[in-house]
Amino acid sequence: MQSKTFAAKRENLLDINAFLEEILEGYNFDIKKQMKLALAVEELFTNVADYAYGDKEGDVEVKVGLDDEGYVFISLINGGVQFDPWEKEDPDVKLSPEDRQIGGLGIYMVKQNIDKYDYEYKDGKNIVTIYKK
Repeated sequence: MQSKTFAAKRENLLDINAFLEEILEGYNFDIKKQMKLALAVEELFTNVADYAYGDKEGDVEVKVGLDDEGYVFISLINGGVQFDPWEKEDPDVKLSPEDRQIGGLGIYMVKQNIDKYDYEYKDGKNIVTIYKK
């Protein structure tokens, strides 16, 4: 498993993507799957950068590894406000944009691009993990 910590600022997305790309290429991970994971991480990281710390500054630790079942996992760990992104009900994508509530599409897209997901709040930290086979 490899880990790196980034300031929770949108401008760090390129550095996070480069970190992930290097690791995933080392796993011989398919480019399409890499792109799906990058999209998912971008959405999750952006949510942390925009909402987790309010007006304060904070960090996000990104951990990447392989589990016992052969899934690549990526965990985003932050000490911001407690928030489980998987709790929110998926939007009804069959409704027109005018009839849908604002928000929620990002996490929905994350769910569509990964195989499994998990959330844990431990020792004052949000631990959001996504998995792709």
